[in-house]
Amino acid sequence: MPHETLVHALTVSAKTAEGFIFVDGREAETSMSFHTLEERAARAASALRDRGVEPGDCVAIILPTGPSFFDALLGCQRLGAVPVPLYPPVRLGRMDEYVDKTVAMLNAVRATALISDKRVRRILGRVVEQRPTPSIRAEELLSGELYDGPLPSADDLAMVQFSSGTTVAPKPVALTHRQVIANVDAILSFVPTNDGVRRVGACWLPLYHDMGLIGCVFSAIVSAGTLVLIPPEQFLAKPHLWLRAISRHSVTTSPAPNFAYALCTERIKDEQMDGVDLSMWALALNGAEPVAPASLRAFTKRFAQWGLSPNALTPVYGLAEAALAVTFSDPTTPFTTLHVDRDALAAGHNIAAISPSATTVELASVGTPLPGFAIRVCTATGDDAADGTIGRVLASGPSLMRGYLHRDEQPIEDGWLDTGDLGVVLGGDLFITGRAKDVVVLRGQNHAPHDIERAVDGIEGVRTGCAVAVGDVSEDGERLMVFVEARTPTDDMAAACHSAIRSRTGLEPSLVTILEPGTIPRTSSGKLRRGETLRRFHAGTLAAPESISAWRMAGHLARSAVGWARARRS
Repeated sequence: MPHETLVHALTVSAKTAEGFIFVDGREAETSMSFHTLEERAARAASALRDRGVEPGDCVAIILPTGPSFFDALLGCQRLGAVPVPLYPPVRLGRMDEYVDKTVAMLNAVRATALISDKRVRRILGRVVEQRPTPSIRAEELLSGELYDGPLPSADDLAMVQFSSGTTVAPKPVALTHRQVIANVDAILSFVPTNDGVRRVGACWLPLYHDMGLIGCVFSAIVSAGTLVLIPPEQFLAKPHLWLRAISRHSVTTSPAPNFAYALCTERIKDEQMDGVDLSMWALALNGAEPVAPASLRAFTKRFAQWGLSPNALTPVYGLAEAALAVTFSDPTTPFTTLHVDRDALAAGHNIAAISPSATTVELASVGTPLPGFAIRVCTATGDDAADGTIGRVLASGPSLMRGYLHRDEQPIEDGWLDTGDLGVVLGGDLFITGRAKDVVVLRGQNHAPHDIERAVDGIEGVRTGCAVAVGDVSEDGERLMVFVEARTPTDDMAAACHSAIRSRTGLEPSLVTILEPGTIPRTSSGKLRRGETLRRFHAGTLAAPESISAWRMAGHLARSAVGWARARRS
């Protein structure tokens, strides 16, 4: 292992001229070298120590993408404390939900301090009122002297991240420096350089979860590469910022979940691509949610005229409990797919590649295990499944988590992690077929919800990647219910969705409900929560976020101020 810890890696990278480049919504850029990041981290470590933080303490970080986030993150690691990045309150229309979740996460890690900035603090009062936690202002982190205390060791915790929680409440995943670096090293074995030496990446992903933090930030630190950072809210508003930054800096590697490729295809206009050259983008990783082959083909076709290579789109597979990545598809060839019989897939029978037809489902390969990793597909009895047989996916490797922090429940047995995903191995490649708990069972047949959901993506006005299909148990058996978010609802949209689902899957939904944007609940990393959608529907609480007027914002701020006041008195 070239680096014992991420702190050691930053010290080595600080000797280079590389670092981070922050891009705002107007494409103005601010550069920060690793040398500067290391110095700021040392000052932040001293400031944290002076405010009572000790090595081993869990420190929650609620900050947007920017220099202050890295002061807090790297300062904690330099001190030997454990950073716990949590997502900022970006959906003010769901503040009650945000408060409850944040309080639960602070309790789960037994946080001893919370770092936020002036802007974020204005709406965190209710959080600290319910879960009193010493608050540290990000603006004060650079007030300390350079910390020169002992360095952490490889087996000290480097961070805690929360699992995505699509079917259950998020769980705190504890990862050591050794585990994080093992995953980063495996990823970097696939990452190309743009001039034979330098690695240049771009990231708009949230930094409170593994794909952005481990896959982009820590990979840049370990490899002494340049990383271009765009705040996620800016990408969602202006997706062209991402592709323009990739072109401007000759980026070779940049990951995103499937929805981002669909969003770019739909939203970016030709004039916004003026002067863009994507020919250096060799590794456009696609992970964190089910891979839709149609979305990747559409993206490749849409941006080929700006130099995008047909080999660039690279499906991958991983999960928080393994730090991040477990498998990669071949980055030197176009992504591969196969068509399988829909009925055989639903029945969980042995499947094989067949010619495309109206009765087949297309699956994308997520490749083979990274160096040092292994996967198994197991039957319900725990036996290894034969090639072509669907079963539960198990993973092993050097970056499997130490365990869920402060919990007895552990999903690792004899070195194998039960991922909770269903999949199949065909020709040596892994194909993910769904989440075990999300499977829709109709008349004894299993159906992957994402195949049903993709059927409505092409309908005018439907938000791509914003539909959930769930099985609802009634006195007449399980029925299929589909919830669809729409940009511009029309009177016949539900009927059009119903027809598209029947045409693609042969299934008859009992109910198709059209929803306003933002109604379907998601995890902190943006994954759809199918079970929670159904629960809210039955509870009568499935509703779009409240619109944020000036009066409502004032109300949020007033309630937060009261919360801070009560927290100080307690």
